Amino acid sequence: MTTTTEARTRSGRLMLNKVPEVTIWFWVIKVLCTTVGESFADWINMKLGVGLVNTAWIFTAVFVVVLAVQLRLKRYVPFPYWLTVVVVSVTGTLYTDILTDQLNVPLWISSAVFSVLLAVVFGVWWLRERTLSIHSVTTLPRESFYWLAVLVTFALGTATGDWTLELTGWSPGASVLLPLGLIAAITLLWKFGANPVLSFWLAYILTRPLGANIGDWLASPKVAQNPGDPTGLALGTFTTSLIFLGLILATVVYLTVTRSDVTETYEAAHAAHAAHATGDPRKERVALAGFGLLAVATTGLLVWAHSQPHVGPAPETDNTSAVQMAPGQAVKKFPPTKVDALKTLASTSLKDARSGNATGAHAAAQSLRDLWDADQASLQPLDQTGWTSIDAQMDKVLKTFGIDHSNPPMSPAQQEKELNALLTDMG
Repeated sequence: MTTTTEARTRSGRLMLNKVPEVTIWFWVIKVLCTTVGESFADWINMKLGVGLVNTAWIFTAVFVVVLAVQLRLKRYVPFPYWLTVVVVSVTGTLYTDILTDQLNVPLWISSAVFSVLLAVVFGVWWLRERTLSIHSVTTLPRESFYWLAVLVTFALGTATGDWTLELTGWSPGASVLLPLGLIAAITLLWKFGANPVLSFWLAYILTRPLGANIGDWLASPKVAQNPGDPTGLALGTFTTSLIFLGLILATVVYLTVTRSDVTETYEAAHAAHAAHATGDPRKERVALAGFGLLAVATTGLLVWAHSQPHVGPAPETDNTSAVQMAPGQAVKKFPPTKVDALKTLASTSLKDARSGNATGAHAAAQSLRDLWDADQASLQPLDQTGWTSIDAQMDKVLKTFGIDHSNPPMSPAQQEKELNALLTDMG
């Protein structure tokens, strides 16, 4: 898992490998990128205020642009390569969040779907190229398969990581230990003689929940606001993203200057690849059995943890006990500009619900939720009672759209009723 190579294309032209050498720097910066994928996706979704789906569309467009630049290059260049990884980490995270938060798809189903999709990508890649090794990403088709696999691994890692937290009730800090331990075990099996391609992709997938848990641990508040909420170091998503983007930039600058993750010549790369291309079939079979035992042990651990008493998220009904206040009283101490922005989104959702534009009403309600969550830190200290009252009614509105709740969207009449109540509360 620590070398790269280059190869001749079908036309006979020499082409440098488009993926960096898999050294310790590769894994360090990969974890940094996955942490940014978690924290920056959360922050940008709240701050843009355009809703989860629109945010995903924006980052999909950005991903297409940076990927086009990366694909046009003839060799590995640190900055565009790792910029693509950062963008794809955010994009893959958003795709999973849409399934979970917007479409109410259970995490176990998302995990299964992305697992099958990844198997299909690998299957087609193998049938066409007869290799899944990143040591030979030297043609456009191979690089296209590579980035598609990377995108799916980020989505899969997000789903499995969140599902693990849901099953176990572990805090983000404690949850870091599981993927970290699995990566360590995979590394030992690779050292023993496990198939390097299989070892690489298993470790690659696991860096996603590892980085996400680190990000959640750093960003989450020190004291849970509700039972079952994650706790951490309270750095916030913006500060966490800023720190890790800075570390990524510093690492990329170092790699650009030192070229320590670049194989300079075809001969050097070919010799390195030849040294690692042959393996011991017996050891690979033994290591494969080791992977199987590792999977069984992990499943047993998760089943045991799930059966243990733990604090889960607060029941949905806990958030609906509104404090009754006169119209406009709840927001009296809030800045008028912030209240007006909330009322505008609520009015837009109400208008779309009345006109039968279900998609528009849902999108506006999602944006309303995002803006309310983003303003919590500034509004709640101003008037705890008023904030609690609006928050309870906001939760009722979101429930009618199936946002942050497991129920399907309710009738437009019910949506209009709760939106009208919210607008009345806000004066």
